[in-house]
Amino acid sequence: MLSVHTSPLHQPGTGDAGGMNVYIVELAKCLAATGIEVEIFTRATSAALAPTVELSPGVLARHIVAGPYEGLAKEDLPAQLCAFAHGVLRLWADHRPGHYDVVHSHYWLSGHVGRLLGERWGVPLVHAMHTMAMVKNASLAKGDTPEPEARVLGETHVVRDAQRLIASTAREAEELCRHYDADPTRVAVVHPGVNLDRFRPDPRGVEAGRAAARARLGLPHEALVPMFAGRIQPLKAPDILLLAVARLLRERPGLRERIVVPVVGGPSGSGLARPEELQKLAARLGISDVVLFRPPVGQAELADWYRAATVLVMPSYSESFGLVAAEAQACGTPVVAAEVGGLPVAVRDGVSGVLVPGHRPEDYARALCRFADDPALSARMGSAAARHAESFGWDAAAAATADVYAAAMRERR
Repeated sequence: MLSVHTSPLHQPGTGDAGGMNVYIVELAKCLAATGIEVEIFTRATSAALAPTVELSPGVLARHIVAGPYEGLAKEDLPAQLCAFAHGVLRLWADHRPGHYDVVHSHYWLSGHVGRLLGERWGVPLVHAMHTMAMVKNASLAKGDTPEPEARVLGETHVVRDAQRLIASTAREAEELCRHYDADPTRVAVVHPGVNLDRFRPDPRGVEAGRAAARARLGLPHEALVPMFAGRIQPLKAPDILLLAVARLLRERPGLRERIVVPVVGGPSGSGLARPEELQKLAARLGISDVVLFRPPVGQAELADWYRAATVLVMPSYSESFGLVAAEAQACGTPVVAAEVGGLPVAVRDGVSGVLVPGHRPEDYARALCRFADDPALSARMGSAAARHAESFGWDAAAAATADVYAAAMRERR
């Protein structure tokens, strides 16, 4: 596996680390459990990193020196792809011929390295886009930076040369064919998974679990807790949640005494240019007293935040799938999400959550009103959400991915 721009060891929610990091680690572990050994090549971002780290039995992370350890933005990485490929090939030189059977690249930067390696080793390239420039540019948040034309061209080349493309949803598969002229026979739909051992409801029930989680996190027992979790950048639209909360409090000032709005995550992408913009927005809206900013946390603590929340709010402008939505539901928490990308697959509208067309704060405020007016709604939807998320286990995703590998290898031979 190739993950050039972000390491599987990085904390999700910081910098460029997010759902893709979780995807790579969990998929690799499940593949290894079935007997498929995985080596993940990623760029070294510190001299202190060991060249090789065992993530679990059968899964190795290998750090490749390509450019300076620190200070490189994602936009600077195309210039380091040759150095990265050279580092991988130097390690490969120590192996017997045929050591690797498949190259699985994640994101377009890795896809370019994968094209070279697959050709050099005579093995198929399987590629997962995760996000696509043309899709992101078609639904940019106000003030966000569009993806450059160089990325669009680079993605087009990767799509053309990969033996198989993995899409998270049928909608993503259709977008690959429409925007990048992908061959439909080479596109496989594999839903990402959720670690159902880590993200699960409290065995005592959704309501009891919520009370216990709130006690551990110091949240009021009876509060309305609409939560945002993820990277803080315009694409993820956490500002929509704050604008919706401000509108809700204008219409129902009495709610101020019983609402807490956790925002769990760190600046990322274009959000790094204005890292305190969200805090300033909360101040301008007069809701700083109810918004609780927290840095990214480990997955065990994140599961507690999910369980503590009344509802997870995910107003993203673009999502290939929405792992955060699936994780929250697996913990028994319903989701209010934008009706974009893969979120209509991750969230069952009216059953495990509410899908909102568009990004108008008043529509999100209206959805939150439902949970404020009916305190039992969160538990009812949360129970359905946990059942819905059971279909997103990583075991199923790994089995489907292994089938894609096998098909690509047969075609290559």
